[in-house]
Order: sequence, then C-alpha cells, then structure tokens
Amino acid sequence: MRALNVRSSPVRDLLALVSRPEVISFAGGLPAPELFDVDGLRAAFDRAVSRRTLQYAPTEGDPDLRASIAARLTGRGLPTDAGQLLVTSGSQQALTLIATALLEPGAVVAVEEPTYLAALQCLGLAGARLVPVAGDEHGLVPESLAEVVERSKPELLYLVPTFANPTGRTLPAARRAAIADLASRHGFWVVEDDPYGELRYAGEAVPTLASFGDRVLHVGSFSKVGAPGLRLGWLRAPADLLRALVVVKQAADLHTSTIDQAAAATYLAETDLDAHVATLCREYGVRRDAMLAALPGTLPAGSTWTTPDGGMFVWAGLPGDVDAAVVLERALKHDVAFVPGGPFFATTPDHSTLRLSFTTNTPERIAEGMTRLSAAFG
Repeated sequence: MRALNVRSSPVRDLLALVSRPEVISFAGGLPAPELFDVDGLRAAFDRAVSRRTLQYAPTEGDPDLRASIAARLTGRGLPTDAGQLLVTSGSQQALTLIATALLEPGAVVAVEEPTYLAALQCLGLAGARLVPVAGDEHGLVPESLAEVVERSKPELLYLVPTFANPTGRTLPAARRAAIADLASRHGFWVVEDDPYGELRYAGEAVPTLASFGDRVLHVGSFSKVGAPGLRLGWLRAPADLLRALVVVKQAADLHTSTIDQAAAATYLAETDLDAHVATLCREYGVRRDAMLAALPGTLPAGSTWTTPDGGMFVWAGLPGDVDAAVVLERALKHDVAFVPGGPFFATTPDHSTLRLSFTTNTPERIAEGMTRLSAAFG
C-alpha cells in the first residue's frame, strides 16, 4: 500500500506541537488571520445563500467564479477564458487531480530541489519516481533540467516559480521561456504552482510560466490572498486535458462546495481585491523586512539566507555540520519554532537548511522570536 510509505508532513506535525500561545512560530506558511476580510466575506456569504447555492453544482465550478478568475488571470498577463478553468478544493486538490490523470505508478516526475513538501507527498502517493533538478539563487537551472530530461525522460515537471516554497526564489523570465521550450520540444507537462504570485513586495513582476507555452498547467489558489479555510483553488489547462481532469474530479468529490464558490464569486464581484492584496503586500513587506534585519544577529556566523521579493518564506543555510533538526529541539525549549529543511528534498536532504515564515507574526513578535532563536544557537 503506497499510502503507508508516504511521510507525514513535518509542518503539520510541528503546528500541533506549537499551538501554545506563548510559542512564536515561524513554521507554518500561514496568512495573518488579523488581515482576513472577515466582514467582506461574511457579507458575501449572506448574499450568496440561496436554494440554488445549497444544491449540487457543475463539476467545472461556479460559472461566475470561473469568469472572475479568468478575468483576474488575464489582468495579470495570462489570457484566460472561463472554459479553460476547473475550480478545485484548494490548489492541493488540483495537483492531486493532475497526478491522477497523468501519472501511472513509476512515472518519472522532475522536481526542483528543494521543493514544496506537500507536492512531494502527493506525487509520492501517486507512485511517481521523483528526480531532482538542481537550482541556484535564481531557481531551477534550465541546463540541469535539460540533462534530467535527456537522462530520465520525465512525464511531468513540478515547480513553484514565483516566491518558491520553501526558498522564496523567483525564476527569471528567460529561464521560464527555456523551460517552456524544453517542455514543448520533449512533450512533458509542467505544473506551475502559483499560490504566492500576487504577494510581491519588491522588484518587477515576471510573466507566468504558462504565458510562455501550452504545455504548462497553471495552478492557483484563493488561500493566500483570501482565506485558506475556503479551500478554493483553480487549474488552468488545455481543453482536451481539462475534460479528463473534470472526470477525475467527478470521481473524487463531484464538485467543490457550491456555497463557498458562490460566496467567493459574490466577494470578487463586489470587493476591490486589488486593494486588499495591496494591504497584504504592505503589511507582509514590513514583516519580511523585520525578519531580514534580525537574521544577521540571529543565525551563526557563516550562515546564508535568501532575500525574497515576495511570498512568505526565507530559506537559510547553517554553516558546517549544524543540523537544523537538532537546533529545533533547543528552539522549542525557548518557545520558538521553524521548519528544518530536510523534508523539502526529494532525494538527499540537506540537514543544514531551514525555512522561516514571516507572514503570521507582527514585526514586534518577529523581533522577539528571533531573539529566542538566537539563544537556541548559543
């Protein structure tokens, strides 16, 4: 049974350990709950409730919601029609549907090293053979991908090209074009997981990878710019593949919650989401800056870390043979938490790495948490 061989998520396991209010957690990639638009969403649900929205719905998703998502993607430079979209129960389900539709047990999937660990779980559950692709400070290296394609013939490439989880890195446009060209020439699919793309605090926007080629499946989510509890995501795919994905979703859950979709459609129609995202970017940018300012006095000499232009994460490397998992044990005794980097690697883990999330805590809490973390290195 493949499920018995899939590792539990260390992030979710860790969240259960750090639920005490005195713990300052840099572990989960969680939006700040005080920034949720509770009043706007409450009003949207109130207006959305009807006999129609309490009924079964089309598998493809609420037509108004699909139209709103299509318009938003088009506005971001990815021309999209509602007919190209499937609404999913979070972007995690989108990845599961893709794996079910495209992969047979033993299929080769290329993944950036390191990468989003829930994707590793999902692909592992599908029985895929994961092959890592090297990256650098700018993300996945196309030349390394070309070598993997030549050697291993992957059927799928998974990556988070914008403000990656866990590294925070963003893939430059030239590399996106090169990856899309490789996919087109060699016939493999690319999954562009884009939950953080709108959360930019510095630098210029980069076109979506999907805008460079028709072998790219674009996956998005309402979780980071709206609220994760809605469990609303979407998948953009060519018509032929979308039909297969709809059948897979029918078998999985018939459709995503009708009332949640209707409320989201109402919210998007009546709310200036761009203004809300601007607020998120302003607040999260200050929190990112607070973490970056504290890192030189927190991590031991010789450490390295990323400086993300957006998203939720800073990725750090510790010097020498320091094991981040051992440091975490000491950090928990100081009531502060982070995620050791090892589980984000598909094959050979780098135990000297760690992921820090800056979005959930205020600058004051970040400063206090970094002081506590510094003590764990003492």
